[in-house]
Amino acid sequence: MASTFRQKEILELARIDGKVTVDGLAQKYDVSVQTIRRDLSDLADSGRLERVHGGAVIASGVTNIRYGERRRLNQDGKKAIAKICAEQIPDGASVFMNIGTTTEAVAHELLDHENLLVVTNNLNIANILSANQSCEIILAGGVLRRTDGGIVGGLTVEMVKQFKFDYSVLGCSAIDADGDLLDFDGQEVMVSNTAIKRSRKVMVVADRFKFDRKAPLTICSLADVAMLVTDKHLPLELEQNCIAWGTNVVRAEQ
Repeated sequence: MASTFRQKEILELARIDGKVTVDGLAQKYDVSVQTIRRDLSDLADSGRLERVHGGAVIASGVTNIRYGERRRLNQDGKKAIAKICAEQIPDGASVFMNIGTTTEAVAHELLDHENLLVVTNNLNIANILSANQSCEIILAGGVLRRTDGGIVGGLTVEMVKQFKFDYSVLGCSAIDADGDLLDFDGQEVMVSNTAIKRSRKVMVVADRFKFDRKAPLTICSLADVAMLVTDKHLPLELEQNCIAWGTNVVRAEQ
């Protein structure tokens, strides 16, 4: 297979699975690991992939992955995470949910809950939960971000300030090795920060690929979070830090 066609397929695999590995690709295409490393280096040099230990992920840094592509990444992992998160939320609770494909997965798992009050700045979550007739949905006002159905800005922050939530369910773009939650949009960070301050319990939902990515803005630390639900074994140092912070880490099994 010519390298250009192989690289096109590798990029598509990365978009579907979130990550590709050198060994896995070498086996799939029956070529040497050196050949695959050259392919990944070419894709990284062109800005389409980002090299990580043992493979590559969809490129990130200062620009987020397109929302449609994020929806396709690790769907089984997100569903498993969402199921655990939803189980922590009792009927009759008030919940804030922010922008993200994993928080959308949680919304699907809340469809059978009764008498919820959900405040969200995510049009997609509002549409999902509209199928739950006993769920009261409040859509925060503000500026519509057409790329992902998010609503952000000062008006959104002021509206979120009016509530005291039982739970906040938050997604993020990346989690750094020191436990910082990261994002790309300063306006969305302000909304999430406000929800954290106005919540009795903060739960973060993040799949394993969030630990391989980078983003430039800090939302908060895992030290500020009651529970992290993920499908990844945390690095030992971060796991120990979470224990010291009192952050409950729950790993979803697929």
